[in-house]
Amino acid sequence: MTNSYEGIFENNKKWVEGKLADNPNYFHDLAKTQHPDYLYIGCSDSRATAEELMGVGPGEVFVHRNIANVVNTLDMSSTAVIQYAVEHLKVKHIIVCGHYNCGGVKAAMTSQDLGLLNPWLRNIRDVYRLHQEELDSIDEEKKYDRLVELNVQEQCINVIKMACVQERYILEEYPIVHGWVFDLRTGKIIDLEIDFEKILKDIQKIYNLTDSDWVMSKKNKNIS
Repeated sequence: MTNSYEGIFENNKKWVEGKLADNPNYFHDLAKTQHPDYLYIGCSDSRATAEELMGVGPGEVFVHRNIANVVNTLDMSSTAVIQYAVEHLKVKHIIVCGHYNCGGVKAAMTSQDLGLLNPWLRNIRDVYRLHQEELDSIDEEKKYDRLVELNVQEQCINVIKMACVQERYILEEYPIVHGWVFDLRTGKIIDLEIDFEKILKDIQKIYNLTDSDWVMSKKNKNIS
């Protein structure tokens, strides 16, 4: 274990040397302010790293990860990340990305007491409850995969419910929310083709948290 831990610092040293060999100004440029177009909300699973599967470099994607890529408005960590990304970084796309073989999703489908994980996994159990008829009609392996997809869909809806997302979209037609699943078995990203505009329109009657007149007057001032 000690050798493995110490090896990380050796790897870091080699990484620094390699970057400087390619570009002597690499870290000078890296230290400048970030301007990512993407906010990625993913699972904490060690097999599904955002930058690697997206093929992007440092500064291109703002990342938040937790167990089973949950967006819970009572979780200050995820809501703070989303608000900062939307209002200050001005990201153009918010991606909620789950992955097949998700341990959190499987745990949520088992009847056992998991201690502190219980309230967190209840978010996924709620997704199961909403789609129970569909899920119970398919076999076990496909059921897990489908719940991963439905969980992504529901977390996208939770993002769209947020006032900061609605307000900025009215002002600038961004950010757009996307739902993805990463297939560990093939390495491919699957776009669930979430209909962002339709979902936004459908939920605004209940979850419209913005003063439309104020937002439109602000938009008109920006235009003029």
